[in-house]
Amino acid sequence: MTLPHGPDHPSRALPDPATVDPMVLATLLARHGWVRRGGPAARYGRWTPPDDEPGTSLLVPAGDGFDDAVELLTDAVTALSRSRTPSARSILLALAVPGDELRWRRELPGPLDATPWDDAERLQRAARAMLAAGAKAGRTTAAYFGARLDGLAGDFLERVLVVEQGVVEQGAALTAYTPAPEGRAAVTTLVRALEALREAVDYRRVSGGPEALENAVQSGVSRELVQAVEDLVRGATAARLTVAWSPAAGTPGGFGDRRIDLDFSPGDLPALAEAADLLERIEPAVDVTVVGVVVRLKRADPSGPGSVRLRVLGGADVRELKLRLPDPDYRLAAEAHLSGAPVRVSGRLERRDGFRRLTRAHGLELCGWEEGDREQLLKGLQDGGERT
Repeated sequence: MTLPHGPDHPSRALPDPATVDPMVLATLLARHGWVRRGGPAARYGRWTPPDDEPGTSLLVPAGDGFDDAVELLTDAVTALSRSRTPSARSILLALAVPGDELRWRRELPGPLDATPWDDAERLQRAARAMLAAGAKAGRTTAAYFGARLDGLAGDFLERVLVVEQGVVEQGAALTAYTPAPEGRAAVTTLVRALEALREAVDYRRVSGGPEALENAVQSGVSRELVQAVEDLVRGATAARLTVAWSPAAGTPGGFGDRRIDLDFSPGDLPALAEAADLLERIEPAVDVTVVGVVVRLKRADPSGPGSVRLRVLGGADVRELKLRLPDPDYRLAAEAHLSGAPVRVSGRLERRDGFRRLTRAHGLELCGWEEGDREQLLKGLQDGGERT
């Protein structure tokens, strides 16, 4: 997840006026409460900020086909960059880094001018976990992912721009811009999953039954998502996620013009904690056959069983696996490690330890390199080092 830093970061760069779509700019202005005042509707519109900041107004052309369109857009971008209106920065960010806009907000008890540092970290951590859960569920549904699809989620988070807004009225806020339309699967799945979770929690509080929660897994609800919502709500008086679709990419199918506001409160915490435990329990172990490279070996007795760690190349959606092998297989794994050859092994991928452990390992054998395996291994090792 990218955070604003440095003078060359996209969050600090102004959009190129020649690439700004006037209709997108007008949509963003209206979304942030700017008011269109007069002007020939067929040619341009004059926009003023919601706080009536003196001397600030934007003349926005109705389209890019007018001779003075780029000149007017240049003036508008410059005026936004100089404006003291809080929404001006958000509008520039949305133009410079086009994507869907997700806003998290925590309403906090106590004085608003003393937001603790750990609360800002909690907000960022919860947002990151929600986006990761949405990315994973956008690929496949599971009650509990653990370490599975961590690479997919990490790649998605690297393409997200997050802007901490700090203290706002009645709480703290954070905004994320996700790539659209290429990142839409993660965001649409996240929205549907949170809607399903909201309904399941309400049903649980009223009826006392877990059926709705189990059914919600098919909508993308997972233990990881539930824990992210818990983290968002804990210590707050209320929490909300608002989603605004990218004007350039348009509204995704199935969402229409409805406003996306998802609310949770401390009253949901008991049901959320129960849901997290249930979702972990109902996720089954998986029988797999994996191919990987031995990266670590350890045993206390030179002739006894030992522990092995594999960098996974295929067969399971995890980066690494731990397994315990009897002496003959351990010796074969050591041989593979010394020669650099990959191995193939079967077993059960257990939810315990987050699907990072292979139990009942059997059938270990050396195997050859498949096309692209070496490049995948090098990339995995590099990514693992960067994210450690």
